[in-house]
Amino acid sequence: MLELRNVSYVVNDGETVEILKNISFRTDDRFVAITGPNGGGKSTLAKLIAGILTPTEGQILLDGVDITNMSITERAQNGISYAFQQPVRFKGLTVRDLISIAAGRKMSLSETCHVLSEVGICAKDYVDREVNASLSGGEMKRIEIAMMLARKTKLSIFDEPEAGIDLWSFTNLIQVFEKMNQEIQGTIMVITHQERLLNVADSIIVLADGKIDRMGPRADILPGLLLYDNTCSLLNEKVR
Repeated sequence: MLELRNVSYVVNDGETVEILKNISFRTDDRFVAITGPNGGGKSTLAKLIAGILTPTEGQILLDGVDITNMSITERAQNGISYAFQQPVRFKGLTVRDLISIAAGRKMSLSETCHVLSEVGICAKDYVDREVNASLSGGEMKRIEIAMMLARKTKLSIFDEPEAGIDLWSFTNLIQVFEKMNQEIQGTIMVITHQERLLNVADSIIVLADGKIDRMGPRADILPGLLLYDNTCSLLNEKVR
């Protein structure tokens, strides 16, 4: 169970800017999608939950434990994973090293290959590659998702996982999340603009102007969102 109580986040850079304003919700749904216009506070909210940022006000609880002041390391140890919108590169580490670190144990070659195959990567071409600038953004995104699969944490947060995976179909991405739902007794939280991901969520939270515009079961929220084009992406405007 993830719970936020009156969480706010303010930055002071010459002037005071409220990024998030009095956010409160609780969820134990298996798949939660956070959406809304750019600049609405979605990534900031995810980083607050993961421990990358600390709330200016309010509390964050995981399974009834106050984790507000826990470091990102402590939160990871308590079962939170976070996949960045722009994955981090680690010069000197191989893909297999990274998967093993994520799993918390040395992964066998067959285990590593299996996890990589789940995200559409030909393992024999990648398992011993160094995680450096030679990998494209799309390749890094898939490797990061594979790390999340290997970690199997009770709260897995993905910041726009669809970004940079144009050569890998959305069908496969959705299958990965469905597999995680089946294998992990926890919550997947995804920041996304894509209707194809919103359409498989159990519940949707819409953020706009740093506040919760609406939230609830997918069947109640998704039909009211403003869509455009044939891409089924949410308009980058204030949600009505």
